[in-house]
Amino acid sequence: MGNILRDLGNFIIGLVETVLVFRLLLKLFGANPATPFVHWVYETSEPLLNPFSAAFPAPTIQGQFTLEFTTLFALFVYAFVGFVLTELLMIMSRQVKGK
Repeated sequence: MGNILRDLGNFIIGLVETVLVFRLLLKLFGANPATPFVHWVYETSEPLLNPFSAAFPAPTIQGQFTLEFTTLFALFVYAFVGFVLTELLMIMSRQVKGK
């Protein structure tokens, strides 16, 4: 059971990280938000960034290229939380097997 939960947690964190990386790259390269895929990525990632909103500036380079430090920070936080949860599940799984 612990392995299934661990794998599910890793899958969810992987999806979150993937969406955030897409957002970071699309903002960095100045993608057109009117296109369906770009719009979907921005809409999907917005709730993931709400806890960190306006924490860091988002400098614009040459008018349209944006480096979102908030997205970078969120990537690190979600990766760390995913790592901690995975380790906790592993510890709990070992304790249940040991009993």
